[in-house]
Amino acid sequence: MAEPVVDPGMRAYYDRRAREYDDWWEGTGLFAGRERPGWAAEVARLQDVLEALTPAVTLDVACGTGFLTRRLRGDVTALDQSAEMVAIARRRLLRAHVVQGDAVPLPFADGSFARVLTSHFYGHLLARERGAFLAEARRVGDELVVVDSALRPAEPAEEWQERLLLDGSRHRVFKRWFTPEGLAAELGGGTTLHAGSWFVVVAARGG
Repeated sequence: MAEPVVDPGMRAYYDRRAREYDDWWEGTGLFAGRERPGWAAEVARLQDVLEALTPAVTLDVACGTGFLTRRLRGDVTALDQSAEMVAIARRRLLRAHVVQGDAVPLPFADGSFARVLTSHFYGHLLARERGAFLAEARRVGDELVVVDSALRPAEPAEEWQERLLLDGSRHRVFKRWFTPEGLAAELGGGTTLHAGSWFVVVAARGG
């Protein structure tokens, strides 16, 4: 059986961050003063891209608060390792099945889903963890859609970051940024659904 991915420190960080996670999307809280030109418009565009996906039996891995999950059409299951994230997602996603569980191994039978989607999770995986996640995603689903952060000019492609929360606590988090072509290559080929200044979305068929 595959070993779980994402270290305990990062897991604890996202559980602790749950109540302020949407501030990142909405530009509130600690993000209120950040200069992010075009951010709000691109978040809206990203939501439109996901809503335009053909309705399908879908698994959203690392769904967080369900901010993007609510845009998915079809029979949706949302999964996150964080109890705090799951509690928020359950209140928000009244028509989805929301469960707490690991991304590796996924607690579902082979071929349970037509589509597996993950947003801003793949880019937190270390090199040794990525293959295990991709194998699990392809085991349970026919299509994989990955939403992640766009690589911006003069910025690093990956780094360990120190993250600050409203309670003053500091946390160490691994983060990557992608070009659409680079992400598609890592997925073994795929179709770019969105290539923006802040986000990329790539859809790949199962292997």
